[in-house]
Amino acid sequence: MKIQKKHIKYIIFTMLIALALLAFDVRLKTVHYTITSDKINTPMRIALITDLHSCKYGAGQKTLIDAVDKEKPDVILLGGDIFDDVIPDDNTKTFLTAIAKRYPCYYVTGNHEYWSRRVGEMLAWLEANGIEDIGGKTIRTAVNGNEISISGLNDPDEARYTGEGDGMVTELERAKNERDDTAFTMLLTHRPSFVNLYKDAGFDLVLAGHAHGGQWRIPGVLNGTFAPDEGWLPKYAGGRYSFDNGSEMIVSRGLARESTRIPRIFNRPELVIINISRSCEASRFSGPIQSKVL
Repeated sequence: MKIQKKHIKYIIFTMLIALALLAFDVRLKTVHYTITSDKINTPMRIALITDLHSCKYGAGQKTLIDAVDKEKPDVILLGGDIFDDVIPDDNTKTFLTAIAKRYPCYYVTGNHEYWSRRVGEMLAWLEANGIEDIGGKTIRTAVNGNEISISGLNDPDEARYTGEGDGMVTELERAKNERDDTAFTMLLTHRPSFVNLYKDAGFDLVLAGHAHGGQWRIPGVLNGTFAPDEGWLPKYAGGRYSFDNGSEMIVSRGLARESTRIPRIFNRPELVIINISRSCEASRFSGPIQSKVL
């Protein structure tokens, strides 16, 4: 009987250690989503990167750079808080310098760029290194033979910290007027909490970050515990959300690690890859479908 009790204690102890290792695992993972649209002629691949906060991913940011290179995206969308207001810019600049040489990159600000009070310096650096700031703008470009319209929103903290800017509502209205609906339309923003504005705006795809996956999760049970702007039990902590009008929103759980005071639990940082194709070609891609109809 004593031997059995020892075995049981050993098993319980081992299980607790394994559970803790899984819970606090902050290794980078890549998450794939598949979107289909009749506006797409040739399959294309988008990398969504958010909330890096200048965190470290290996020597010279090799872990993150290699993960991006492995996916070979056609374009990279940077959804804010890539810089941080406390951690030095070194890791961010190392990463962005590498990817900007390989891929077209488009950027919108997050709140931490404004909190740093150095946003002008940051945006000037991005321009000098070939990364286009599309905050408050709409661009049309060709991606792998497809006509794409990308609109960007500056973070609403722009006005508070700089006294400038038109404001998110005005920028969104302008984007609705300037976009070309014959092309595949995307809205790149930082905060998913303004979903009521986004879902009625009529974009084919909305991309966001900011929520950090709700910081603590229970996979399959609880998608997030707390997120900025959304509070407790956030609806939009991370994943894929489908709107009644056919539009969809994908929220990245982001890349923040050492920048947060509260550790991530069952919430690994993620690189988001979005494969977009015509319906008949969707089977070429695979990945998790995390949908919720709003």
